[in-house]
Amino acid sequence: MNNTSHSVYEDVFALLCAGLFVAFGIFLFQSQELMVGGAAGLALLTTYITPLEFGLLFFIINMPFYYLAWRHISKRFMLNTFISVTTVSLFSEWVPHFVDISRIDPIFAAVFGGILIGVGMLIMFRHSSSLGGLGILAYYLQNRFDIRAGTFQLTVDTCILSLSFLYIEAHLVLISILAAFCLNMVISLNHRPERYTLPSVKKPVAGDDVDHLHPQNG
Repeated sequence: MNNTSHSVYEDVFALLCAGLFVAFGIFLFQSQELMVGGAAGLALLTTYITPLEFGLLFFIINMPFYYLAWRHISKRFMLNTFISVTTVSLFSEWVPHFVDISRIDPIFAAVFGGILIGVGMLIMFRHSSSLGGLGILAYYLQNRFDIRAGTFQLTVDTCILSLSFLYIEAHLVLISILAAFCLNMVISLNHRPERYTLPSVKKPVAGDDVDHLHPQNG
């Protein structure tokens, strides 16, 4: 799968740390009603318009995608993603009990939160994991049906952000775009697929080349 396989203990410890980074980034976003793409974005938006908690929503939204990861990617990837999603779900509920932010600038929250989530996702990728959700679906669709994952995920994220205009202030949605930029810059500048790669999905026709993609949004 890759040339630098990690032990189970290394995976678990790394994913716990990654989950804490992501959860704290989500906490910063929630404090200013900022948005993010993917499954996390759907969960965040729902918390802004209902009394439901992010952790539970994020965990539930990801449930259908575990089978897809197990069946078409790998068991290890599925298990590690389950650990990551569960960790983020739990930590996102615990962090507010330990941290009280009386004031924070929305732009700072966007930049720092985006960086934290990006670092967390980077750690997950390097340990054969992800934030699950639409990233898994995008990965599968590209490798199985040649639907460009980047286009698919960008379309979905654009729909989520567009929908958020109906429920949160417009300037906060625009600031959320800055957060997405910071998040993706962390990953693009530090991720090295030649060292850490996910297994390819086999196409129905034997011998077909398979592109590789790393899911980047929950």
